[in-house]
Amino acid sequence: MSSQKKRPSRIEPFRHRVETDPKFFEKAWRKLEDAIGEIYNHNASGLSFEELYRTAYNMVLHKHGPKLYDKLTENMKGHLQEMRTSIEAAQGGLFLEELQRKWDDHNKALQMIRDILMYMDRTFIPTNEKTGVFDLGLELWRDTIVRSAKIHGRLLDTLLDLIHRERMGEVINRSLMRSTTKMLMDLGSSVYQDDFERPFLEVSASFYSGESQRFIECCACGEYLKKSQQRLDEEAERVSQYMDAKTDEKITAVVVKEMLANHMQRLILMENSGLVNMLVEDRFEDLTRMYSLFQRVHDGHSTIKSVMTSHVKETGRNMVTDPERLKDPVDFVQKLLNEKDKYDSIVTTSFSNDKSFQNALNSSFEYFINLNNRCPEFISLYVDDKLRKGMKEANEEDVETVLDKVMMLFRYLQEKDLFEKYYKQHLAKRLLSGKAASDDSERSMLVKLKTECGYQFTSKLEGMFTDLKTSQDTTQGFYAASSDLGDAPTISVQILTTGSWPTQPCSPCSLPPEILGVSEMFRGYYLGTHNGRRLTWQTNMGTADIKAIFGNGSKHELNVSTYQMCVLMLFNLVDCLTYRDIEQTTAIPAVDLKRCLQSLALVKGKNVLRKEPMSRDISDDDNFYVNDKFTSKLFKVKIGTVATQKESEPEKMETRQRVEEDRKPQIEAAIVRIMKSRRVLDHNSIVTEVTKQLQPRFMPNPVVIKKRIESLIEREFLERDKIDRKLYRYLA
Repeated sequence: MSSQKKRPSRIEPFRHRVETDPKFFEKAWRKLEDAIGEIYNHNASGLSFEELYRTAYNMVLHKHGPKLYDKLTENMKGHLQEMRTSIEAAQGGLFLEELQRKWDDHNKALQMIRDILMYMDRTFIPTNEKTGVFDLGLELWRDTIVRSAKIHGRLLDTLLDLIHRERMGEVINRSLMRSTTKMLMDLGSSVYQDDFERPFLEVSASFYSGESQRFIECCACGEYLKKSQQRLDEEAERVSQYMDAKTDEKITAVVVKEMLANHMQRLILMENSGLVNMLVEDRFEDLTRMYSLFQRVHDGHSTIKSVMTSHVKETGRNMVTDPERLKDPVDFVQKLLNEKDKYDSIVTTSFSNDKSFQNALNSSFEYFINLNNRCPEFISLYVDDKLRKGMKEANEEDVETVLDKVMMLFRYLQEKDLFEKYYKQHLAKRLLSGKAASDDSERSMLVKLKTECGYQFTSKLEGMFTDLKTSQDTTQGFYAASSDLGDAPTISVQILTTGSWPTQPCSPCSLPPEILGVSEMFRGYYLGTHNGRRLTWQTNMGTADIKAIFGNGSKHELNVSTYQMCVLMLFNLVDCLTYRDIEQTTAIPAVDLKRCLQSLALVKGKNVLRKEPMSRDISDDDNFYVNDKFTSKLFKVKIGTVATQKESEPEKMETRQRVEEDRKPQIEAAIVRIMKSRRVLDHNSIVTEVTKQLQPRFMPNPVVIKKRIESLIEREFLERDKIDRKLYRYLA
């Protein structure tokens, strides 16, 4: 079967000629023209819009679209020219009202005309690429009214004048302003921008330039910033009330440029009221405002950061180099902590906890804390003071808070190994004298140090606590095994592992016979139970409780050091001894003996001995007697040793030398580790790598690194390259 092709259907045009009235267009247009006139004259209620629509429809249908479009344009121009005359005649404040009234009339008229000419709008206008009826009306309003010679400049001047008056504190008709600027926006973004926004921004820039100049001459920085914030808020509110939302960003940029950016350096550095003054006087509100405002300015925050950093460094440098402040280490560190708390609070509260500001602050503190090489010692002394006595009344939270703050300063130290040296000494004294306020607090500090620096840093410190527990068990075992002690003094021996404790070789002093006997018995017991060990008495670290009866009959129990005990026990046999006699009999080192005698004879309320002649210094010929008139309200009297809290210069030099010696093997170990993995490396790279590895513990000196490399070459761990002398090779 053959299939037939199906032809598509189509509508055929009329075959016969349709006759039309030759004057159809003129009659139809006259009807539309009269209707448009009635619309503009507010008499549209009597019009038949259906009939008018059909008329316009037929005009377009009969190919009269171009003529209708031209006639409409001409007609609307005529009506707008009449409106323009009325607007131009309006005086003063009535000008904007008349403009707005006519704009509303034109808008309503346009909507009705568009409805009547809807068919033309949908067919003829798109086909011929003409402007739509409503948009045509807007363009005619723009060209005939808004941009007319007499209205254009007057409209802009009126709007800018009203804004100026509002800036100066007057109340204006915001509703009228809103409708006027909305008219400009309805006419197109380019009309709003060219005829209003651009001139508005230029005038605003001029206004704020002058105002900022007046303000900065008479206002302090804080007050100026307050006025700037107020102006920014006013402009934002002004835009929200009667301008395009996009204008907000632009006018804000103008105010920021004229009031802040152009005066940034002068404001921040303003004498007696700028950033430094705000920091010194803790003016948090002003600092918050400055941070917030200069966030809008290019390089604003970096400028604030730079000035703050310079101030903190300068203040810190003065603090750590002031001899008066260094007299009291505990107070010195407390002032550092107070300073850190203050700036932490400023960064958190006023600078929105900005990480870059926090980093800058940390960098500043690290800079000036390391200017004084006694800071590791002073921080250790501060911890010693708090863990020794300052925390007895405090709860655990307070202890943790103080220790956390101290750790903040500890992190800034470049010589952490020096801190470890001092901390070990101070911890040893606390533990051996039983003056540690809390075992939990001590261990908490060790945990913090271990977290910060690793196990190696605290292994010896933890060994101290282990030794104390072992010593307690050993002492109990000694007394359990010794039944023939009789009336011998009771001793409590703390056995310190060499290496874990900061013990230094000390000359053995001559112990009293009563003590010497029982101490030798303990030595025999200990060596009998522990093979291959050796005991050395550290008489410079012990304490004793002795009972004393004075000539006036008063009885007391004296808590003294081992050295003080050795001195006092001599007076059981004689009434008077010279310094030289005591020195020869006890064999106590001269420096320690003088401190010991000063504490026994010269401290008010603790002077169990009497010195002749009375003076602060001890000389070889001074005579010492038991003070028969000694009295105290307390039965137990604790007599400390007169000693400087800080190290003396010789002691400081000795500690420094020990630390330097301890660093040498650490530097060598780092060099070997690096060379073992890299095999061949140049000198500068080795220095960089070693510094990077050891930086958490201390900052190695490049000169020392070079010396350690030379030492390793001598011992054949490394060798120089035969061609390039700056290269080193690892020798397996």
